[in-house]
Amino acid sequence: MSNITNEGLVLACSAIGAGLALIAGIGPGIGQGYAAGQGAAAVGRNPGARGDITSTMLLGQAVAETTGLYGLVIGLILLYANPLYAKLG
Repeated sequence: MSNITNEGLVLACSAIGAGLALIAGIGPGIGQGYAAGQGAAAVGRNPGARGDITSTMLLGQAVAETTGLYGLVIGLILLYANPLYAKLG
């Protein structure tokens, strides 16, 4: 039987949860790259609408980035603030 303490288990699970939360950065990266490519293609087809296309693309990318930032915040909370660890004692 191993000597796993409650504190060790919570810290290990928090580290795994933080890693899984940071995987959330993959989706926005792919989405933003796709949006930038489509925006460049749209400007190539209609250079006169460059301002409208760019502003719409940047707004969409900002909205997509929020999911990645939420994942980063959750990961940092689990690693450094760790609210679960305080409930053990």
